[in-house]
Amino acid sequence: MMPSPADISYFVEVANTLNVSRAAERLGISQPSLSLALRRLETSVGAPLFTRSKRGVALTQAGKQLLTHARYLLQSWESIRSGALASVNEIQGSYTIGCHPSVALYLLWRFLPGLLREHPKLDIRLRHDLSRKIAEDVVSMKIDVGVVVNPVQHSDLVIHRLCEDEVTLWTAPRANKSILICDPDLLQSQSLLKKLKKAGMNFERTINSSSLEVIADLTANGCGIGILPSRVADRTLKKIQRVPKAPVFYDEHCLIYRVENKNVKSIQALNAAIRGSFEGEMSKAA
Repeated sequence: MMPSPADISYFVEVANTLNVSRAAERLGISQPSLSLALRRLETSVGAPLFTRSKRGVALTQAGKQLLTHARYLLQSWESIRSGALASVNEIQGSYTIGCHPSVALYLLWRFLPGLLREHPKLDIRLRHDLSRKIAEDVVSMKIDVGVVVNPVQHSDLVIHRLCEDEVTLWTAPRANKSILICDPDLLQSQSLLKKLKKAGMNFERTINSSSLEVIADLTANGCGIGILPSRVADRTLKKIQRVPKAPVFYDEHCLIYRVENKNVKSIQALNAAIRGSFEGEMSKAA
């Protein structure tokens, strides 16, 4: 069993004074509490650390060996503790932001350059996946901050709404209207496909792609009808248009992080930077 830093510091004080009563007085704890701490430490080491007599205590050979390392252990612990506190109280350290690749393309340029310029001790890592996987990884503490689409409420998460988007069918001039291009793994696509089937809108063939940017490019070049979010469709170099009377799926893009991180200064800085980049859109929606 690993001894606690407190038990090691108590041991060092007793080793300095060679008197348990005097050490307890200097430490501000009771003598029985100090004796119990010394016994815990001896149990952890597996050998007696002191010999006791009426005049006080003396270090055993094991005690002398431990003392040579104990001060270094306490210094190392203080350094570790200070680093841990700094990660909470200062804007520094390594943090992972997670989002879908398509979200990253419209999001990151909005805030990341200014954030890194303002906080040079902040190390940002990026991870990209489906929104539901990003949310799972925030809950399991693999990702610190996520920007996700349509998150499910969770007791461990703080959720801030950023903006809205619409997913629907898009087309280009002279498009092949018999082909549908989509990502079938997205919940938005699955919902729209059901609505299309119910409305009797059928396609002869379907091209599946896991990249919304590829779907947008193929749509813009007339390969077929694409299922796309408006934010992705608007980035195409060639103008594409919504398919009239096509069903629409409404998205809500949100910032998420774990509840216990709400007072961490770096998380607060990330939160402010990301939300600040959407202030105009949030005020319009409000």
